[in-house]
Amino acid sequence: MNTSTPTPRVISLLASGTEIVAALGCTTWLVGRSHECDFPPEVRHLPVVSQVEILTEGSSAEIDAQVRALSAQAQAATTPAALRALSLYRLDVDLLRDLRPDVIITQTQCEVCAVSERDVTAALAELTGLAPRVVALAPYRLADVWEDVLRVGTALGRQAAAAALVADYTARLDDIRQRTAPLPHPRVALIEWIDPLMAAGNWSPELIEIAGGISLFGAVGTHSPWLTWDDLTAADPEVIVVAPCGFTLDRTRQEMGPLVTHPLWLRLRAVQTGRVYLADGNAYFNRSGPRLVESAALLAAIFHDERDGAVGTWERLG
Repeated sequence: MNTSTPTPRVISLLASGTEIVAALGCTTWLVGRSHECDFPPEVRHLPVVSQVEILTEGSSAEIDAQVRALSAQAQAATTPAALRALSLYRLDVDLLRDLRPDVIITQTQCEVCAVSERDVTAALAELTGLAPRVVALAPYRLADVWEDVLRVGTALGRQAAAAALVADYTARLDDIRQRTAPLPHPRVALIEWIDPLMAAGNWSPELIEIAGGISLFGAVGTHSPWLTWDDLTAADPEVIVVAPCGFTLDRTRQEMGPLVTHPLWLRLRAVQTGRVYLADGNAYFNRSGPRLVESAALLAAIFHDERDGAVGTWERLG
């Protein structure tokens, strides 16, 4: 008699969650994904169970205006139905029913960045006879990210593999820290949004420190802070890295207008010395999963001008 445990059917509604599942060797267990889950490439054929409810092809300022307007309406909502209607994301309830997931991976960290636990709870309330395990990740600092790897590993019965991954990630970060410790530490501004200006928070100050830099903005474990141009010019960073949340390198390059045309831009030391860099914020930095290790290596390469063997997608602003 076959007593083996059936392979769970997994839906990931978080790009970093999908990457964690893949790192655990469970890619084939995925039966559905969010619209943002695009790595590793083999997940792209999976059914997409979510869609974004705002137009994302506009400028940084236009996207920000849409998010602010929808958030303001959501705060004024008086019923659960009204709140669901004003979510940034919409789940395909019929497709969820057809896919019959045993495990759904979502997050509680940011309702702007990805499908949230609230969205999942609202969708499941419309279903009958379906009671998947919901694994809600809550990363704010690197230790939380590694705890989330262990949490997903436990949900999938891959505890040992998850522990091995975390040990590998922390060892690789320690190697980067030790290598960069004796090198000069530049003062760094990591920009997470262009218009309006936002610096990177949460785990990003840790990545900067590990890579051998000094983070000027954002506090470890707290949400990314808005910046004024006075803040930026007063800090006068030696290095500026522009890696907007959800933007590829090409998209970041296209969005640089509000920065490079600002009257104060040319006063910045990093601009004057040619130490402004563009990076792929979609693949790195903003995904709270395995590629944060590569993000630290990418920053180390930028800070210390290490083109040889550098990882990730980045370039110096010409």
